[in-house]
Amino acid sequence: MRKLFVLGALALSMSGAYAFNSQQQLMKTCNVQAKTSNKTGADRKAFMKSCLADGRKAQQEKMKTCNIEAAGKKGAERKAFMSTCLKK
Repeated sequence: MRKLFVLGALALSMSGAYAFNSQQQLMKTCNVQAKTSNKTGADRKAFMKSCLADGRKAQQEKMKTCNIEAAGKKGAERKAFMSTCLKK
């Protein structure tokens, strides 16, 4: 039971650190797309909301996939694998 808790806490801490960086990258990407398509005002706001929501869904799917692929790995090996997998 303790191992499960520790692994869960590790996964959450890793996903939190990665989410912050990926969130910043997602915001940059959406801003560039909005600027490139000359969106302003309400159109830009709607576009940004949609773009950010789609990006978050993609990141959640990536996390699920990486967790499945990391099955059986433990400790430093799992941490290194997750880091590499999530950066792809």
